Amino acid sequence: MEAKAGVIEQFRTHLKDTGSPEVQIALLSERINYLTSHLQSHVKDHASRRGLIMMVNKRRRLLDYLNRREPDRYREIVQRLNLRK
Repeated sequence: MEAKAGVIEQFRTHLKDTGSPEVQIALLSERINYLTSHLQSHVKDHASRRGLIMMVNKRRRLLDYLNRREPDRYREIVQRLNLRK
């Protein structure tokens, strides 16, 4: 829970921001990184693999939305999170 609050603190755009695309993308990236490491040691955990794929797709959709609406914010978040694109 503290890690989530730290991510929100780091990527928010204003004081009470919890739902901007940047925050959502950052939170998804945290969970994706955790699940990726989990699946390396639990190869047969297919339910978690499905959840991981759904999260990756949701992050992709959020990034596409941000790129369409505000390309500058998109480039900034991709750079801050070191995402390929």
